[in-house]
Amino acid sequence: MTKSFRAFVKAAVVAFAASSANAQNVPAGSSESAGVLIELNGAAEVEGACRISLMATNNSTADINALTLETVLFRQSGEVDRLTLFNLETLPMGRPRVRQFDIAGVACTDLSQILINGVATCEGDGLSPAICGDSLSLTSRIDLGLIG
Repeated sequence: MTKSFRAFVKAAVVAFAASSANAQNVPAGSSESAGVLIELNGAAEVEGACRISLMATNNSTADINALTLETVLFRQSGEVDRLTLFNLETLPMGRPRVRQFDIAGVACTDLSQILINGVATCEGDGLSPAICGDSLSLTSRIDLGLIG
């Protein structure tokens, strides 16, 4: 990792922590969000599964060659339904990408929130799972919550 990229990441983390904007309330496409913005954009019933649509925008200074999120799905009762991985694949700089994930055997209305528990994979020049995890901004357009 280069010194200048490390300094950029440190400054971005400090700026993010100091901002009064809460990650849940950062508007999609906002210039305030450095790093990676993940928006829960939709949830629909599809053939016995809940199809989750995520829009990811890479606002960092490097293309992301691979990004996989560790997620926890919670039921309306508050109980954990399952732990799973969401592979967002490649995320080029400044370009939004939509990825869909089918969660078999559960209705969307049975879910209350999705927790981004961590970053399993983050590959790119000067990137690591820790760097990507520290730069995530999360928001949801629907009633199903996205937290981290």
